[in-house]
Amino acid sequence: MNTQNIYNNKDINTKINLDTNSSTKIKICGLTSPAEARYLNENHVDFAGMVLFFPKSKRNISIEQAIEIMATLDASIKRVAVVVSPSIEQIRQIEAAGFDYVQIHGEIPETEAEAAIAIPILKAFNVSDMGSYEKYHNDSRIAGYVFDAIEPGSGKTFDWKLVDNIPRDEKLLLLAGGLNPDNVRMAIEAVHPDGVDVSSGVENDDKAGKNPERIRAFAIAVESHN
Repeated sequence: MNTQNIYNNKDINTKINLDTNSSTKIKICGLTSPAEARYLNENHVDFAGMVLFFPKSKRNISIEQAIEIMATLDASIKRVAVVVSPSIEQIRQIEAAGFDYVQIHGEIPETEAEAAIAIPILKAFNVSDMGSYEKYHNDSRIAGYVFDAIEPGSGKTFDWKLVDNIPRDEKLLLLAGGLNPDNVRMAIEAVHPDGVDVSSGVENDDKAGKNPERIRAFAIAVESHN
């Protein structure tokens, strides 16, 4: 299947905007349990991210765990598989599991046209590889971009002015990297992203799982800007 005939940039972005809830989208990343999925349901979050095939991350889960989490999420919440330079075999597992998007850090696997990636891609960049943005700018498979700190998942922010140098297009732009309930409104005002992406900023103090009160505070801060 050649997804370049299925997706084009305008259609992908229109689908995202019609199918999600708030003006500034909210993505909670690094889910590890169905209980955390319920926190997202209660706060009308737009995207749920799950880290796969990356044992270095403490948030890494199996495909089987991801399927269980996805079954708990409201149908309105988009499921995002978060991976680093995945193999095409791993992409096939993600597609089969029922994810709506795949967020790729690092390299996108090369495929033959007839074996193309069948779900839209969110391409992740950090402050060390933003120069490769232009490479993906005209790639019709890319539904949007995630701009993150140099160490994704670290809870560290980066200089948001770097995003000012990125030419905006019709694709979704998500801002990540060290966001939390206290600084997310400031980040939205500085960058004007289409959505904000948080992981460690809504975790418990011991970093063992998501904190429902912090997720709520984050959602309230975003909604107050909308």
